[in-house]
Order: sequence, then structure tokens, then C-alpha cells
Amino acid sequence: MSPALAAPSPVFTPADAVARIAAASRRTQQPQSRGDLVSLAMGEPDFDTPEAVTEAALRALHAGRTHYSPLLGEAALREALAERLTALAGTPASAGDILITQGGTAGLAASILAVVNPGDRVVVPDPTYSLYADLVSMAGGVVVPVPLAPDLHWDLDRLADALVDARLFVFCNPSNPTGIVHSREELEALAELLDGTSTIVISDEAYSALDFTGRPFTSAVSLDGLRERTVYCQTFSKSYAMTGWRVGYLWGPTELIRASARVHNTFNGSVNTFIQDAALVAVERCEADVERMRAAYLQRRDIMRDALAEIPGLTLSSPEGAFYQFPRYDLDLPSVEVVAALREHGVAVRPGSEFGACGEGHLRLSYAASPQSITEGVRRLALGFAALR
Repeated sequence: MSPALAAPSPVFTPADAVARIAAASRRTQQPQSRGDLVSLAMGEPDFDTPEAVTEAALRALHAGRTHYSPLLGEAALREALAERLTALAGTPASAGDILITQGGTAGLAASILAVVNPGDRVVVPDPTYSLYADLVSMAGGVVVPVPLAPDLHWDLDRLADALVDARLFVFCNPSNPTGIVHSREELEALAELLDGTSTIVISDEAYSALDFTGRPFTSAVSLDGLRERTVYCQTFSKSYAMTGWRVGYLWGPTELIRASARVHNTFNGSVNTFIQDAALVAVERCEADVERMRAAYLQRRDIMRDALAEIPGLTLSSPEGAFYQFPRYDLDLPSVEVVAALREHGVAVRPGSEFGACGEGHLRLSYAASPQSITEGVRRLALGFAALR
């Protein structure tokens, strides 16, 4: 065929779901530390995975545990998690209502896509973890952001108005990016607001092991009035330093988990068998490792807070959990420009606007980095701010 008669190349147009995410997303890829850059941007533990977990994975591989797993997950892991969830919720949890997922991200995706129809109203705090809005946009839902109170906890009056006729409310506790921990009283107030409604809740409790308040952590699933409408989303990534392993789980009412499993099985299939064997060892044997890392994060929080307090123009938040500081700055610049300028001084942080419109004027810094990186990173941040003034 001559060039003149060649068929035209097809023109690719992304699906509407892709366009919706692109139009709404505030998410940006941030770098890890390298020779000339200290990163305080990554929400990732700098600890190695506990040795017992790694050894369990190696044993499983050598034992030939490399074949497909059941779609809901390995029975032994789900039974162990059911025992833990029974203690957490104060009511029997069935292993049949647990779905092992490809990390917390896949769990959030499966549950949101299982619940949200085009046009559904989905309420999220503002600021909050930006993945929620992207997934709602993918499903064709309408994100309804609710500004937080000045102390970065929920503004219950605004929340009450927003929740009217909402299909879904998604939140994280402890919170990314603010580091606050929602109290039992706040969660009881949420249960009261939702009483008599059909609104579903997704409680992302990825950081629940990292609560520094000194009071017992309150899970949404521990409360009557929330438990029966809540999908509990958890991951091994943060508490066990298993970010690269990609394993998490969902638990909730049978029909909600069944629907989420349908989505997860379609997108992801089953989670790697040997990784589930390793996750079981984490559940059964690694609480001392979790506590060791938690104590280290608490020390690192104080190192970061004390260093940031010396920088003029920053108003610090009061992180109660997770591993984030969310300071407000007094420069008349968008946070993305501040982040770009700080990068020129060799430190990476995240712009507050990534987490919602009300995050503008803030930066998110992670103290999951080493103490040395925190100290050097904040030193560079101070130089960057001085140059911007």
C-alpha cells in the first residue's frame, strides 16, 4: 500500500474516568532522599520491615507458596485478623467479612468504587488524604469537602449540613495530613449525625497504631451507630514498615465487603500468597516492633517540632498521631511555589493544597524520616524560608 493510501492512525482519547481524575486530582509524586536532597515528603517509614516478617516470606517462598491465593485471602490470616477485630469492635467479627487487599490503596479503591454511583455526594474533610477525592472522581461521584475547625478537628456544624443526603463519608483517623486524632466524643457525635440515615462510612485507620494522645484510640467500628454502616480500611504499610509489600484489608457489613470484593477481584485478583504468610507473622509476633517504631516516631515528632519552632513565620500544628506536621506559613505564596522554592534549597516537602483547598497556606512534613534527615531537612527549610522573605 502506498503512503498516500495508508490508513490514518487512530486518535486515542482517555476514558471519561481518566479525564475526571486529571481534572480534579491534586496528587503529586514527591521524591525520596538522594545525595543532594533531603526528603521530608514521603509518608513512608524509614525502618526496615521486622526481620521475622522477612524470614516468614523467605520460608514461604522456599515452601512453594507461590500459587494463587483464595480471592478473599488466606484463611489463616483472615482468622487472625477476625480475632483482632473482635477485640477492637467489641463484637464478634467473622473472617468471612474480611477481604485481604493489595495494600490500603486497593482497599480504599475497592470500597469507594463499590459504593459510589455517578452523581452521588461523597463528603470528605478538607484537608484530607487526596486519594479519596480521586477515587470518587473515578466513580463519577461529587466530592463535598468540609473545612475543618481551626484546631484541625471536624467542624461538626458544617459536617452536619454536608452529610444531608450524602451517600458516603470518608475520613482517616489519625489524620493524614494534619496528624490529629479524632476522639471518642467526635465519633459519637458523627454517629448521632448519621442516625436514621443511609449514609455509609469508610474509616481509614492506617495510622491507628501511631496515637500519641495518651488516651485509648477509638476506632469507628467500636461504636454502636457507626459499626453497622462502616467499612474499616487497614494496611500493614505504616505500623509494620511494610509499604513495599502491598498488603492491607477491609472489614465491615457483609454486603459492603461482598461488593468491595467484587471490585477488588476484578481489578487486582488475590494478594500474593507468600506475602500473606508474612503478614500473618506480623500480626502474631511483631507488636514489640510496632511499639519500638512508635516510640521512635514520638521522639522524631519532638525533634521536628522543636526545630520548626525556631523558624519565623511558621505556626505549628499539634500532631496527636500518624507522623506528620502540618504547619501554616505567613508567606503570600501558593504552597506549590513554596515547595518548589524549598526544593532549590535541597529539601522536599508536600504542598498543603495537595490535600484540599483548605490546606493552602500549609506544608506537610513527615517525621517518618531519620532524626538526622529531620534535623538537616528543617535546617534547609529554614534557609529556604529566609531566602523567600
